[in-house]
Amino acid sequence: MNIFGLNVALQPMSSPLPIWHASVTADDWQTTAFVVREAGGRLLAVWGGSHAAVATVFAAYVTLEGLVWLELPLEGGHSSYPDLVPFFPAAARMQRAAAELSGIHAEGAKDQRPWLNHGAWPVDYFPLREGTDELQAFPDADLLDYPFVRVEGDGVHEIAVGPVHAGVIEPGHFRFSVVGEKVLRLEQRLGYTHKGIEQRMTQFDPLQAYRLAGRVSGDSTVAYAWGYCMALESAADCTTSPRASCLRALMLERERVANHLGDLGSLANDAAFSFGLAQFSRLREDWLRVSKEAFGHRLMMDCVVPGGVIADIDPAQIDQLCRQADAVESEVRTLRAVYEEHAGLQDRFISTGRVSPALAAQLGLTGLAGRASAQAWDLRCNHPVPPYDTLQVKMATHRNGDVAARVIVRFDEVFESLRLMREILADLPAGDLRQAVFLPDHATRGAGWIEGWRGEIFVALELDWVDGQQRIQRCYLHDPSWQNWPVLEHAMIGNIVPDFPLINKSFNLSYSGQDL
Repeated sequence: MNIFGLNVALQPMSSPLPIWHASVTADDWQTTAFVVREAGGRLLAVWGGSHAAVATVFAAYVTLEGLVWLELPLEGGHSSYPDLVPFFPAAARMQRAAAELSGIHAEGAKDQRPWLNHGAWPVDYFPLREGTDELQAFPDADLLDYPFVRVEGDGVHEIAVGPVHAGVIEPGHFRFSVVGEKVLRLEQRLGYTHKGIEQRMTQFDPLQAYRLAGRVSGDSTVAYAWGYCMALESAADCTTSPRASCLRALMLERERVANHLGDLGSLANDAAFSFGLAQFSRLREDWLRVSKEAFGHRLMMDCVVPGGVIADIDPAQIDQLCRQADAVESEVRTLRAVYEEHAGLQDRFISTGRVSPALAAQLGLTGLAGRASAQAWDLRCNHPVPPYDTLQVKMATHRNGDVAARVIVRFDEVFESLRLMREILADLPAGDLRQAVFLPDHATRGAGWIEGWRGEIFVALELDWVDGQQRIQRCYLHDPSWQNWPVLEHAMIGNIVPDFPLINKSFNLSYSGQDL
């Protein structure tokens, strides 16, 4: 297959989704990016790796036809590749991370600053490069001086927030350049708790690594575990039973509702409406308790496994889940009316932190934040896997792109998820919970692509047959926060400093998901 007329031979991958893979030349690398952009596609991910000691850069693109996974081997000892930022600004931070982790660099990239390495390892040490001693420690490493961009002018001063925050939130530094309280520029510095997950994945048995994938970002444990299992099942050419697929979707929608309930309460609290926080916190706590009763864990961690799911639900639990969905829908509808009629709340929400549809498209804003800025993309609608292919998911979108729009999308998605869960529970098919997954005795790859509550989760898995067993050569796990964190910087411009918590929560991005 050729993509948009390009002379790039794409090979279809074994997957319930339209996903293709191809190896390209350096000449094709930027040409493909240009053509994808001109055809309305977007960049999903950029990451680094190596094959037989040859450094390789990878990219995944989203098109109307499906997902395209490209690899560019850097032959002849080269460690550089053509820059993608001129076509897709979202590539910048991902390319910076690949430089630190794999030692490959984008030629001519304007921003060469470190992203993940805060001095935890020397600049000439690359944790994911083949042959690197992963057990090496650097106890005497010094913190690196990070050159923030300075804004000059009369009356301009800086406000530094973080990296340590109140409560249990993960660390992140936010540097505001302001005049009075008006924000001229926001610059982020993340990556403070780099955990080494991508390196650790290579040390796991492929059939057990789903547990680590489910811990990339705890609020998306179902989505990440499903994404990894989809990639593994793709590599093994394995399919799940209809019942297992339905239970996976049921848990994914429960995860979506739990996070939206929490965010709707926190958004009200950030606008000094504590009543909303109290009510939605109560609903979320009840929701999590029922998840634990039905699936054994409040967040449903380790419930999605290779080949299916680990636990079933009985008729009594089905009745309990349906009754809770009805009760929550009634209460959320009442609370939505309260939110919409509260003048003070709407005054804080409307026009705050706006991202125009044009800017959202340019920067690659995705997920619920993207849909609130007219980026009409939801994998459950555009490329549905079973059982979504029979559920006719209704996509929630808005055009205003402000905090109010992101709140509206959350409300709409809660109601749609409740509807989907009722349909799944009303016609739950019989069948096995888990199919055996047999890995082939040769090198293979697989991809997972799932719509988590925050946006698209992508997993690129490469397996290699070593010493009579399958090993993970590389597992790249992509969070939509890679695309959305930079957009938050733009959303703050022209707003006042006290609105930052509100705007930040309206995106609710993952620190952990882009700090592997």
